[in-house]
Amino acid sequence: MHIPASVRQFILNALEEDIGSGDITSEALIPEEHTSTAVIIAKQSFILAGMPFVKEVFRCVDETVKFKPLAKEGARVKNKDILAKITGKTRALLASERVALNILQRLSGTATLTNEFAKRIKGFKAKVLDTRKTTPGMRYMEKYAVRTGGGQNHRFALYDGILIKDNHIKAAEGIKKAIRLARKNHHLLKIEIEVQNLKELKEALSAGADVIMLDNMPLKDIKEAVRLSQGKALLEVSGNVTLDNIREIAETGVDFISIGALTHSAPAVDISMKIT
Repeated sequence: MHIPASVRQFILNALEEDIGSGDITSEALIPEEHTSTAVIIAKQSFILAGMPFVKEVFRCVDETVKFKPLAKEGARVKNKDILAKITGKTRALLASERVALNILQRLSGTATLTNEFAKRIKGFKAKVLDTRKTTPGMRYMEKYAVRTGGGQNHRFALYDGILIKDNHIKAAEGIKKAIRLARKNHHLLKIEIEVQNLKELKEALSAGADVIMLDNMPLKDIKEAVRLSQGKALLEVSGNVTLDNIREIAETGVDFISIGALTHSAPAVDISMKIT
């Protein structure tokens, strides 16, 4: 897997934050040439995501470290499963441990939560999407974890997709004008716009929006929005989506359900590294 330069720089920054001028404990106790083999172990059941980035952590500390994955990305692992085997200088293994596990625990947590949402709506046309509510510097990795867990990615950033939100509408002086300006300046891109109620939905439909985000709408209004749109635009539901209500939202016939919690609130899973 190709690791983007931005992700590698994030890893280097994380290692600098953790190691600083040196791992004084390991340097005091362990000879420089001492070598070990360690394993990464699951301590609960979860969807595994992030092993390519973990491998890169060890490589950034010491390129001679050998990293062997023993579990497949996207697979559900169980408590006590061995996920990877790492061999190299003991100091390098210990210096890499915390950053590697932090990344793996967080990404696997995101993949696991995404998988739970995706399972609840299996069989419906609606797709689970992420948002831009990601950890600064970790967006590429967190969106990778969403895909690994069975979700799909919304736009990556401000530069690769048009999404007209409430503040844009205010600044542009209305829904129709905002859509017209967006179409004029980016005529080859799909135009998505956020609406708060059915009146705004009708305006967006008449202005020719390609995708309409139904923001924090009650279920009865979502159902009516599906009826009113009649396939003229793709519909995305966003706001207050939970594991308890996602199925009934999908039953309305919407196309997408976006969930910020996939990246901003997924609990980290429990993983450890042990020298064998």
